[in-house]
Amino acid sequence: MEPMPRPGRHRTMKGHIDMSRIRVWDPAVRIFHWALVVAFAANALFVDDDGDLHQWIGWMVVSLVLFRIVWGLSGSKHARFSDFPPSVSGALGQLREIARGEKRIHTGHTPLGAWMIYNLLLTMLVIGASGYLMTTDMFWGVEWPEEVHEAAVTWAEISVVLHIAAVVLESWRTRVNLPRAMLTGYKELPGD
Repeated sequence: MEPMPRPGRHRTMKGHIDMSRIRVWDPAVRIFHWALVVAFAANALFVDDDGDLHQWIGWMVVSLVLFRIVWGLSGSKHARFSDFPPSVSGALGQLREIARGEKRIHTGHTPLGAWMIYNLLLTMLVIGASGYLMTTDMFWGVEWPEEVHEAAVTWAEISVVLHIAAVVLESWRTRVNLPRAMLTGYKELPGD
């Protein structure tokens, strides 16, 4: 990994911790993230599964994911998939760091975070595709599209819970407020 850039240093409001503020998440990534959160939560928790609104929100989720794939190929540095390739050795290395109590701070996505991003993008596409198949005449009365859809939704819900838990753990462990970074676009990194 490249060394951590340290462009801006400032004192926090408490005045005793030296922090570096680094722009990481562009507006497109942040809007995508929070729009996906709202849309998935609405369809999973609040909207009637058999209604037209459920289908429209599903199309919105698929559109968001397709946009994110395009942005992952052409967007800003930390939005690009090349900035966080899936790596088994990287993920295992991060697990070792956590087990040893080491605090390596990543500018963009961590190796485990990268796997979660790819997992969620693929799972959302499976949910969308299976949901679409359930609306076609060709699969009317066939059970497997609905079974795939329900299994993918369950997997997505489990993944979201794991994602939130990991964000909370990493924020606490590294002293980098990751939810704030996804709101503001800036990571505030502890000084040396």
